[in-house]
Amino acid sequence: MKKIIKSTLIFSILFFGILSLNAQPGPPTNPTDPTPGDNPVPITGIEYLIAAGAAFGAKKIYDKKKK
Repeated sequence: MKKIIKSTLIFSILFFGILSLNAQPGPPTNPTDPTPGDNPVPITGIEYLIAAGAAFGAKKIYDKKKK
């Protein structure tokens, strides 16, 4: 019974999260800009966190297989 409640809760959180993302307004349009909404924003540190997480996960898998 707890598994059903937990899976229903996770599904509802994901479902309403996706709906809220679709409710966001689009980028503003600028008539003088040839490519509206195409402004790259540097996300500093995210790349390093993803790489560190992947390396940590790979090491954990390697250590588990080594045993």
